Amino acid sequence: MKAILADEKTGKLTIGTAEKPIIAPDELLVRVKATALNRADLLQKRGHYPPPSGASSILGLEMCGTVEEIGPKATGWKKGDRVCALLPGGGYAQYTAIPAGMAMPLPDNLSFEEGAAIPEVFLTAYLNLFEAGKLESGQTVLIHAGASGVGTAAIQLAREAGAQIIATAGSKKKLEICRSLGAGTVIDYKSGPFLPEVKKAAPDGVNLILDFVGAPYWEQNMDALSVDGRLVLIGTMGGSKVKEVNLLKILFKRIHVIGTTLRSQPVEKKVALTRSFASFALKKFAEGRLKPVIDSVWNWEDVNKAHERMEKNKNAGKIVLKVGE
Repeated sequence: MKAILADEKTGKLTIGTAEKPIIAPDELLVRVKATALNRADLLQKRGHYPPPSGASSILGLEMCGTVEEIGPKATGWKKGDRVCALLPGGGYAQYTAIPAGMAMPLPDNLSFEEGAAIPEVFLTAYLNLFEAGKLESGQTVLIHAGASGVGTAAIQLAREAGAQIIATAGSKKKLEICRSLGAGTVIDYKSGPFLPEVKKAAPDGVNLILDFVGAPYWEQNMDALSVDGRLVLIGTMGGSKVKEVNLLKILFKRIHVIGTTLRSQPVEKKVALTRSFASFALKKFAEGRLKPVIDSVWNWEDVNKAHERMEKNKNAGKIVLKVGE
């Protein structure tokens, strides 16, 4: 099969050939129609984020396509079914093998490109909002990088759950996207500290923060949280080391600091997460209440240009690749 291969020395991506996956008894073989970019891809292509043991070394953490083969223990699917799924790797290829329990049926109103923009960001957002972050109706959540793929998904999911939403982003266009998706307060982090605006919107503090930035936001995050507030660290794009940490703030406000990653979760947990999310969200996608936010769609021959767009932080929403024949 054809697949996008990475040169770890240069980070350059080219279309080459790879072995077509052989499915296990409980797996599906899917003909990939579209995949989507994630920041983990930018690290992995340079050798900085190796895939989990046993996973494909090909880039790609999600995909959408059609079922081609069905393992004898994989029930509930038929050839030709349109599915999307989270992957530990292997999405930048014509075929991928997935555990049947991790496949989600693609609603009829969505295209393959839209389906490819769902799994990674929406499952990440769902995990961190509800399972790790324990968000409840009526609570307030601060979502950093609100116009990112995960950010746009998190805003919509929090809105559907009845939460009050504050989002940060770095341009007028991105702020408007956040507002249109359901954020009641939007803050331009480039204009100065975000804490004063958060305090105006939530004088008693926010119940939950989803943070992709890390060290530079630590102090403001601690001050923005309410008593019993939760900080969920999803990434450290701004740095991972904080010079000073005032433990008394954590102690006196009973703050919970939670670190999560989705890719390294065992298959059983990913299957359970997929089922829980599907029960909550698939009908909402079919009704148009939830939607994948797509920045741009590229043919896979232009994958290096697509990566450059993400590397320069120009995207608002997901960058999608159409996988060729």
